[in-house]
Amino acid sequence: MMAFNTRKLRAVALATGLLSAGSLFSLAQAASTYALVQINQQALFFNQMNKGAQEAAKASGKNLVIFNANDNPVSQNDAIENYIQQGVKGIMVDAIDVNGIMPAIKEAAAAKIPVIAIDAVLPAGPQAAQVGVDNLEGGKIIGKYFVDYVAKDMGGKARLGIVGALNSAVQNQRQKGFEETIKSNPGITVADVVDGQNVQDTAMTAAENLITGNSDLTAIYATGEPALLGAIAAVENQGRQKEIKVFGWDLTSKAISGIDGGYVTAMLQQDPKKMGEEAVKALNALTSGKTVAKTILVPATVVTKANVDSYRAMFK
Repeated sequence: MMAFNTRKLRAVALATGLLSAGSLFSLAQAASTYALVQINQQALFFNQMNKGAQEAAKASGKNLVIFNANDNPVSQNDAIENYIQQGVKGIMVDAIDVNGIMPAIKEAAAAKIPVIAIDAVLPAGPQAAQVGVDNLEGGKIIGKYFVDYVAKDMGGKARLGIVGALNSAVQNQRQKGFEETIKSNPGITVADVVDGQNVQDTAMTAAENLITGNSDLTAIYATGEPALLGAIAAVENQGRQKEIKVFGWDLTSKAISGIDGGYVTAMLQQDPKKMGEEAVKALNALTSGKTVAKTILVPATVVTKANVDSYRAMFK
């Protein structure tokens, strides 16, 4: 009885949170409503994904509700369960805990509600499709760029620090692909890997400790937007713009300023807006009785000083 009451209270609390966010809707609306269960609303990446989904939903005459989990994986599971009870037409999720989300995914599938995974790659299961980049391959792409840059512009050697997010399955894949690729050059050594926990302030502190603890550091690889912004701030705070080159994922206006300043060298830029669009399109197809590809890849591009101008307008 106690477990039931606790779960009921948690569901009530979540429903209250949804209501305060304006995300509850009538049963009549549910028949044409999709839900997007998001990681947080702080990162520009997620807000661009939301925008793409919102525009695609509006264009196709669907309602879209977005749940902000504030980096809490339990909240994501609870949100999916609530949306199942409300009878939404389809669910999209960018999972924080790719394994922990699976029971909720299975509940949705049992209720005949199609689920599209965005960005974070889920293990094999009943989800209808996976939309996003291949994060392992993306890590290899930016890793190959780094290897070439070290050979051409750093005398063949680099002392590297990595700012990751060890609580993020996506960013762990990006780290793995990068580390596997840089092994091709024995002149690249890894000083340390620090955990920014997908939080900008935490990443900044971790990156500052990385820099102060390794005076010979010449490069930093950041696996996501909070890690990157934290790394850039740390390099600036330590006055190391001339000595340390930054590589990473996901452009921001700050990253573009760093490219202009010469200390941010290369970014792997995803297209989160396109991810949101493609996820909604997939749900539209599925709810119309059509089939979709199990994996829907959205390309990523290496952005450097040579091609950054074409991205500036996105961040003004």
